[in-house]
Amino acid sequence: MRISVILFSVQGEGTLTGVPSVFVRTSACNLRCTWCDTPYTSWNPEGSNQSIEAICGQVRSYGAKHVVLTGGEPMISPRVEALTSAFRAAGLHITIETAGTVFVPVACDLMSISPKLSNSAPLLRDGGRWAANHNRLRYQPDVLSRLMKEYPHQVKYVLCSPGDLLEIEAMQQALQIEPEHIILMPEGTNRDVIRERALWIVEVCKQKGYRFSPRLHVDLWGDRRGV
Repeated sequence: MRISVILFSVQGEGTLTGVPSVFVRTSACNLRCTWCDTPYTSWNPEGSNQSIEAICGQVRSYGAKHVVLTGGEPMISPRVEALTSAFRAAGLHITIETAGTVFVPVACDLMSISPKLSNSAPLLRDGGRWAANHNRLRYQPDVLSRLMKEYPHQVKYVLCSPGDLLEIEAMQQALQIEPEHIILMPEGTNRDVIRERALWIVEVCKQKGYRFSPRLHVDLWGDRRGV
């Protein structure tokens, strides 16, 4: 499997925020979000091919109970089923971070699904070459429904402006997502921008019964890679 990085940190988003976790970041993605904060796994994929045995050995070396398989889009990685089975055999709690565009029968304790809203479209980036493909793939309701049916899950949305809420509410109604499974998170890699957006997002969560997620890594380390 092509792996960008394996690192030991704490979960920075969602219901497990603060939990010490080993992150296995795959390289390659079927989407091209304009605000992607890991362009080295999508726009310009980097990484090295590693065996499942080598990946698991490095993960186990940290002694953590939680592993987070992220990307890029880990669900398009070859042998992802075998990798998650190896994690399960090692007794690890497995979180998978996915955009919810592809279904694979993996081993998973928390499917962290982040459907991409229209604010993610790369209309101006790269001359617009990726825009049509991104918009065609970014919302797959049948895949989302199946993932939510078969796995414990959280549905995490990245918001840029209050206008994004209409899209979220429409998706919630169409997919019958329970409010307590929905997590709202401000888009941004700058502390000041995130704080500004967080203030109104928190009020929305209070009104709608959603959950709010910080971006803990940005708060602690800023826009740094490898933390």
